Amino acid sequence: MSGHSKWSTIKHKKGAADAKRGKIFTRLIKEITVAARMGGGDPDANPRLRTAIIAAKAENMPKDNIDRAVKKGTGELEGVNYEENTYEGYGPGGAAIFLESMTDNKNRAVAEIRHIFNKRGGNLGENGCVAWMFDKKGYLNIEKSAVDEEKLMEIALEAGAEDVREDGDIFEVITAPEDFEAVKEAIDNASIPYTDAEITMLPQNTTTLKGNEAEQMIKLMEALDDCDDVQKVYTNADIPDDMV
Repeated sequence: MSGHSKWSTIKHKKGAADAKRGKIFTRLIKEITVAARMGGGDPDANPRLRTAIIAAKAENMPKDNIDRAVKKGTGELEGVNYEENTYEGYGPGGAAIFLESMTDNKNRAVAEIRHIFNKRGGNLGENGCVAWMFDKKGYLNIEKSAVDEEKLMEIALEAGAEDVREDGDIFEVITAPEDFEAVKEAIDNASIPYTDAEITMLPQNTTTLKGNEAEQMIKLMEALDDCDDVQKVYTNADIPDDMV
């Protein structure tokens, strides 16, 4: 499992996504609320909100939930004031971990995140210690059985994608963040199904983990992913498929 495929792909292979739909909704609602608070409630004029709503619709979130989250962000409805932070550190084998947090209590969040790192064989580091190892990109993950490679490359590259590459049994479509929506729309219009479609942090290089280190890393990532104050977790760990 290449680090470029990200933790989200490992979760899909483990069958965890459907079991955690409630947590997915909670995180999407937080993102919609904060996006609306920062940039206004009109998705046409607020790219971050537009992207969050697209992600919510992809998870079949009811329209009423989306509308309430937007109104909480704009102040039309009473809501919680969330603070955004990023945290960085190292897991077993020195693999880099970068995570995004959205919380109403920063002290609680950092204490819980530090506890998870320490308990699972990792170390929470200083800001900047691993962020330079990741690039912010648009990302789509498509199973090879769903599309012809030449067709996908033609559609994606014409729409502005930076790259289409193979990783095992999937194709990865990489875009600049500002081109993500156009590329995703082109793929949608071609009726090509995808497993993931998001703005994410992709590692520039990977760290190979095996045996006990790989197992510890999966447990650490699962624990961070289960933390209510954590929105997204990224790693450059390269974990073999048989460990997943």
